[in-house]
This record gives sequence, structure tokens and C-alpha cells, in this order.
Amino acid sequence: MLRDRLKKDLLIFDGAMGTQLQNAGLKAGEIPEVYNIEYPEIIIDIHERYLKAGADFITANTFGCNPLKMNDSGYCYCDLLKAAIKNAKIARERVNKEAYIVLDIGPIGQLLEPLGTLSLDEAYEIIASQVLMVKDDVDVVLLETMTDLYEVKAGILAVKENSDLPVFVTMTFEQNKRTLTGSDSITFVNVVEGLGADALGVNCSLGPTELKPIIDELLENTSLPILVQPNAGLPCLEDGQTKYQMTSSAFVEGMMDYMHQGVSMVGGCCGTTPEFIAAIKKVAPCHVTPRQVKKYTRVSSQNQTVTFNGQVVVCGERLNPTGKKKLKAALKEERYDECVVEGIKQQQAGADILDVNVGLPGIDEPSTMVKVIRLLQEVINLPLQIDSSSPAAIEKACRYYNGKPLINSVNGKDEVMEAIFPIVKKYGGVVIGLTLEDGIPLLAEERLKIARKIINKAAEYGIGKENIIIDCLTLTASAQQKEVQETLKALTLVKQELGVHTVLGVSNVSFGLPNRPLLNRTFLTLALHSGLDLPIINPLDQQLMDSIAAYNVLYNFDQDSSHYIVMQSNVQLETVKNPSTFTLEDMIIHGLKDEVQTKTKEVLQAHEAMDVINQMIIPALNQVGQDYETNKIFLPQLMQSAQTTKLAFEIVKSTFAIDSQTKGPIMMCTVEGDVHDIGKNIVKVVLESYGYQVIDLGKDVKVEKVVEAYHRCHPKMIGLSALMTTTVVNMKRTIEALKAIPVDCPIWVGGAVLTQEIADEIGADYYSEDAMASVTLLNEILKEE
Repeated sequence: MLRDRLKKDLLIFDGAMGTQLQNAGLKAGEIPEVYNIEYPEIIIDIHERYLKAGADFITANTFGCNPLKMNDSGYCYCDLLKAAIKNAKIARERVNKEAYIVLDIGPIGQLLEPLGTLSLDEAYEIIASQVLMVKDDVDVVLLETMTDLYEVKAGILAVKENSDLPVFVTMTFEQNKRTLTGSDSITFVNVVEGLGADALGVNCSLGPTELKPIIDELLENTSLPILVQPNAGLPCLEDGQTKYQMTSSAFVEGMMDYMHQGVSMVGGCCGTTPEFIAAIKKVAPCHVTPRQVKKYTRVSSQNQTVTFNGQVVVCGERLNPTGKKKLKAALKEERYDECVVEGIKQQQAGADILDVNVGLPGIDEPSTMVKVIRLLQEVINLPLQIDSSSPAAIEKACRYYNGKPLINSVNGKDEVMEAIFPIVKKYGGVVIGLTLEDGIPLLAEERLKIARKIINKAAEYGIGKENIIIDCLTLTASAQQKEVQETLKALTLVKQELGVHTVLGVSNVSFGLPNRPLLNRTFLTLALHSGLDLPIINPLDQQLMDSIAAYNVLYNFDQDSSHYIVMQSNVQLETVKNPSTFTLEDMIIHGLKDEVQTKTKEVLQAHEAMDVINQMIIPALNQVGQDYETNKIFLPQLMQSAQTTKLAFEIVKSTFAIDSQTKGPIMMCTVEGDVHDIGKNIVKVVLESYGYQVIDLGKDVKVEKVVEAYHRCHPKMIGLSALMTTTVVNMKRTIEALKAIPVDCPIWVGGAVLTQEIADEIGADYYSEDAMASVTLLNEILKEE
């Protein structure tokens, strides 16, 4: 079986399909998948040549075979999909009957919520339909060139719930070592491993040398088989065509170390050919080099992972309605904005994880949990703890959570473990085990016994110790004073004898006693010394946070006391009572869309419109831009702030007598033959948040339509986007047509296949690599306007 071979035999993937199709006559703008029906002999020949070169896998020509991308192909995506698999089977029958056929699934072509409008369920259904159609005729499903971890989750679930096929996942990373939506390699590993993928890796975007930092991190952090499929170096423009100049020998030289460091599968992406695969086959070792990978307890959001590795991890407790009248009322009245503000406050105060509990009588807990989690994940990077006693709420929350969640909780009762452990295993979470059965044992040894039972039972479900955190349970000193010491003793026993991390709800110790903060921080210090890793506390209690910072210094977890020095230099955070105390700047920075229009109307009563723009909105946007460029926030948060700012601008603009305050207009499109407009749409939203009027011509825009729109719209800048190498030539044609008029405004270009060098060669005036770079560029060029 394929799964058995993955960690033993070094297997060879094929190379690029698009490059071969271009050589066979595919023209710019043509849909590669159409060749499955119109020119099947070309597809079969490409597969055969890769098989003869030594490939163990042939990747079917199905990268874009989904109903959204194939809508304008003239064919039903189902027919194109089936034809592709038929062509692959013919090639396999002719050359190598032992080869594996791969169902290739690329990005759907639309951003998932909250960045876009496509839901997780819609993405799931699209991918499930592809899998169900051909699952009996393929050997593996490859989700490749993925940029959005949420789409990856939809894909893995769709494959695993509708087939028994192995599923491989490769993501494409940019030079900042993150995907388009901000995920780093460790987060990618943590989430995909948890969801049960059979192999993971990297493809496209960069060449073998440029991908080294990413591949090194994968080798260090995942025990799964790794697939590496780089491009043939970086693209350049040659005779009007985008080409890759790296030779097969240089490509193999760049791949040699990976093949001897433990990578399980190697192949190529854009620009690679059967010659490249034959060169790899000639030098590839027969067997996979064994690797030793240390296992860590890790939880993740979409773009931030918390690793338990000595230093104390703080879980914020304030999103739990127990004992909180205002939060109870907010949840019952569906005022979820208050939950978001509370989450922001805890993040600002230094929490690493946020506990989310919405359990109240009379509330639909599963749906409410999902709503709150979605809203929190729109504006907050932190991993979340799904806190519920309802298996239904935990199941639903885990399904829609974007990342690897912390699940609170399970206990020693057999029926509880049988209900929760399948959820933990399926969605790849880390689970908290409570050391209780029918009640909380008084003695530490009894709690240790239950902890051991939980760990052993979890192992039966394939859940390792690294995905379990044990709660030794804090008892109140006012009622069970002697047992407080038993909790501390249990922490030490669990850490020493079971080797797992520990958690406690610290503030429980002080219920019913005066001066609770004093007891809480004293107990916290004792618990940390006894082996506590994850205190669940109020992070807005500065003395508690100071105690943790001091502990990390004294136990040598905070190297050079760097975090402690910064923390003690900071001004105390102001306590925020409710959303109305957030300034307009706060709302833009944190992306609070639901509140910003009311706040903007409020500030306009006391300030002139231009003062609101220049003294509030623009400084807030500048802060957002700076945070994005320094990796404090990522694309989801940038887009949320941009959309929030756009709403504020609309309110401000409504007070102007005329619309002359809008900057621009700016005209944008994705060039002819290119149906990918995600990048262009992101730039559009961010530009609009800065007050630019954007005229969006759409995607696959013919040259003459761009020229006509220029005469009609008189833009001050023209932006052209391309994702496919085959359409860069159309970008050049568009620029040439515009300059032949000639245009009286600059043209700037961007897109995944573009570089400054290519931009210069095709005659563009400027190049920008992302949305914020576009804003900076336009602000500089048009500052005199």
C-alpha cells in the first residue's frame, strides 16, 4: 500500500503540466483542463514522458477542475475531471502499471470567509464533489499550491469523510516564509498533522534554493512524509514569454540535500520537465533517510502557534459567563461585539490563548460558540480554547475553528471519553483532561491515577501525550484548605511520572475569601514552581502577569530577561469597560466593523470631517500598515481593518458637499486570459480603505476593453494583475496598447509570477509585491494630487 511506502521508499513525483502544455501549443488565456477532452493525446503523451522519466506518480490535469473555475470553459467540470483521470489511466497502462494516479486539487479560486464570501461548507462541498466523482479511479488526492489554511481544512475533511484515499497537502510560501494568508510552516504542520493528512510539503512560488528555510523547518517539525516540488528557479521574461532558466542539473543540485535529509517525495512544479524528473531519478536514493522529530504540545490559530516548551503559557479566562452578569446578558442578547472587545483586551494584556465559553441555560450553545469563535478569529491572532461540557458544541466549534484548537475538556468517566476523544482525533485538537470521575479526589495520588487513565484511553484513539494537558483541579482554600497542597503535589506527580503539561484555573483557590488577588498570585507562584504550564487567569490582573514574567526570568525561560524588561517598561493598560470606550482609531486598528459607523458619526459631531480623516483614520491606517509589514498582523487582520476603514470613510464622505475628497480614480483589472483575481481584490479593498476610488474592470479583461475604459474613466493610475505565467505576455500587450495612446498616468503591476525584473521588461512603470506596497506606492506617486 502507498501509505506503507511513504516513510520507507523515496518516491518520485512528476513535474509541471502547464509548462508542457505551453510547449504543445497552449495559448495565453486558454484553459489547460479543456485539453483533457479536446486534445487527450497531448495529455496522455505528457503523462507517458513523465512515467518514462521515472516518476512514481502522475498528477492528473485536474488542478482547476471545479465548478467555479470551469464555469466559462464550455464544458461541465465533471466531464473534464473524468476525462483527465481516463487519460492518466491510459498512460499508466501503457508505461507503468504500478504508478499512482493523483487527483490534483488546486485552490478553488475564491477566498473563504472572513477574507471572502465562500463558506467552509461551500468549499467542502466543491472538493467533496470532485473526490466522489473519481475516488475509485485514483490512488491519492493532492491539495496543492494552497495559500489558505482554512481551505486546506475544508479539503482534508472532504477527502477523509468521502473516501479512504490518502491525502497529501502542499502549500506555497512567499519569501517572508508565510503563505498569502499569513500561515507559517509550523502552523501549517500543526494543523495539517492534526487533521490527519498522510503527507505534507511545499510546492511552487520559489526554486529549490529559495525554499530551503521552509523545507528545513518542515524537516525539523513534522514526522509526516514530506513532499517537495519547487519551481525551476525564479521566472524571467524571454522573447515576450515568461520562462524558467534553471537547468535540470542545477535543479537536482538544489534538491540533493533534501533527498538525504529525510524528504519522502520529490518532484517539480512550474518550469520543470521530464528531463528534470529523469535527472532526479538518476541520483535519488532508494530509501528515505530516517528522521528524529521532537514532539511538542502546540495549539494554533490560522497564523500563530503557541508551543509549550518551558515558558509559561497564559490562557485568558474572561470570555466565560460564569459569575459575569454583563457577559451573560451580552450572550443572551446576541451582542457578540462585547465578546470581541473582551478578547482584544486580553490579547493586549499579554494572553497567549483565549478561553471561549458560551454555556448558558436557554442558549443554542453550538451555534453561539461558532458565531463567537468566527468573530474572534476575524480580529485576533491568538489560538482559542473551546470550553464546553457539550459534545455537540465542541464538535461544531472544532469543525469551524481555523487552526488547531485547545479543547476543554474531558474527564475520567468512560462515557465522557468515548464522546470527546473521537472529536479530538478527527479535528486534531489538544485536549484538557480533568482529574475527576464522580467527584474530585482529595489526594494527589488519586488524581494521578485518573490522569494516567485518561492518557491511556486517549492512546487507544491514536491521541498522543503531546496532545493532552492535565488539569489537577484547583480547590477553594475557604472550603478545602488542606487539599490546596494536594493540588500542588498532583502537579508535580503528573509532570514527573506522566510527562505531560498541566493546567489550572488559578482564581478558583480564592473564592469566598477577602483580598482574592493576594491569594491568587501567591498560589500561582507555588503552582508554577510545582509544574504548572498553563494558568487560566485574568490577564488584565497586572500583578498576576508580573508574577509570571518574574518566574520566567528566574527559571531562565526568558533569555536575557528581554520580555520582562519590555513588559516592565510598558505603561499599564487602560481597562476598557465596553465597546463605546474604544476610540475610532482603536476600532480601525482592531477591525471592529459592527461599531465603527456609530463611532464615526459620534466623532463627526465634535470634529471637522477632514480632521477625522487626517488625525484619526490615516494615523490608524498607518499603524495597521506598520503592524502588517512587521508581521504583527497578517492578511486576515489587514483586510478586516481595511473593510472597517472603508465603512468609516463612507460616513465621513457623506458629510462632504461634493465627492472631491476621494483620491483617484484608480483603474484595476486582471489581464486577459487570467481568471484569478484574489490578489487584485485584496489590493482593491485595501486601497479603498485609504480613500481611493477604485474602478474594478474585473478578471480576464481584454486589451481593447482596458483601452476603452481608460478613455472613459480618465484614471490617475492603472493597476494590472496576473497570476499565471502564460498571461504575462497579455500584460505586456496591455501595457503596449496603453502606452501607444499614449496614457497620461503611470501603470503598476503585481501578481504571484511578477518580479521587479519582469515588470521592467514588460514596460510597467512600477511594481508592487502586495497590497500594502501598493498603498505606499500610490501614496508616494499621487501625493501631489
